[in-house]
Amino acid sequence: MQFKYKKITVKIGSNVLAKADGTLNVSRIAHLVDQIAFLRKNGVEVVLVSSGAVAAGRAVLDTAKKADAVSQRQLWAALGQVKLISRYSDFFSEHGLVCAQVLTTKENFSSRGHYLNMKNCFTTLLENDVIPIVNENDTISVTELMFTDNDELSGLIASMVNSEALILLSNVDGVYNSHPNNKDAQLISEITVKDKEPENAISGGQSDFGRGGMLTKFKIARKVAGDGIGVHVANGTKENVLVEMLDTEKDLKHTFFVPNTKQNSGVKKWIGYSDGFTKGEVVINSGAKNALTSAKAVSLLPVGICNVKTEFKKGDLIKIVSEKNEIIGIGKASYGSDKIENEKRSEKQKPVVHYDYLYLEIKR
Repeated sequence: MQFKYKKITVKIGSNVLAKADGTLNVSRIAHLVDQIAFLRKNGVEVVLVSSGAVAAGRAVLDTAKKADAVSQRQLWAALGQVKLISRYSDFFSEHGLVCAQVLTTKENFSSRGHYLNMKNCFTTLLENDVIPIVNENDTISVTELMFTDNDELSGLIASMVNSEALILLSNVDGVYNSHPNNKDAQLISEITVKDKEPENAISGGQSDFGRGGMLTKFKIARKVAGDGIGVHVANGTKENVLVEMLDTEKDLKHTFFVPNTKQNSGVKKWIGYSDGFTKGEVVINSGAKNALTSAKAVSLLPVGICNVKTEFKKGDLIKIVSEKNEIIGIGKASYGSDKIENEKRSEKQKPVVHYDYLYLEIKR
């Protein structure tokens, strides 16, 4: 059997792992582990991003005394994470494989140093044939700094570990041109980085046990594909979904986001997922926008900036927007905003953001 990839990141959603009553679907977890073990023993490296902790915790203790929504979620996450990782550990052990739990928060990726430390952790685990199981640490995550959901986290992880593909498993076959419950809804089998039309037809509804929905999957998948990683959105409740998806001789019914042929550097990947940690914001004119989004590799010069909305210092990450408030990209400032006007008068202007430290949201 020939497989399409040698290194993948798999994200399993809450609705795949939980039954309608909130309890864990143990048999499904076992089946997914069987597939991952089969892939691993056939030379495919797997990083697993798994939801389900909150749903599992809800089954342990349905009602929390004197707890608001945030406290209740923390309680369920703390209880459920133990139950969830215990199941994974037992099932992987049956295949002679070792797994490790990696709990993280969005703040862990706020600096380049933290990012590289996390990357080193995954490298060490994989080099020692350990299967990393990642989840957001909902017990201590601050609401303002939480990932949108584990789809966002899985995209960051896939980019960080240089996976060839990201597989998002949900309880539907993929992305449809309207709500899957509509009788005329059609599955979109392939989406390119520049495709935008399907987004308006995607349901923004959230899953019963998770925070995300198909709309966030679409946005994250398109971003990850833009970084050169193929993204598959498929139905995790189907039998042998992972093995059939990677089998070169199979044609599984699902949605595939075609990867960009050009990959970003490691530092650009980190910048691309750091939009929640930008310190400053600049507005650029139409000439600068056209230059940045052209086929050429160009830096952001002071002359292209028409307004500094939020001041910043050297080394800060800054958001770059158009005059129509369209997000163009994120970059690392070469110097502070207080020097921009002086640089505009210079014969040879120094870039505010050098191309090597510029991540573009609008793909060329």
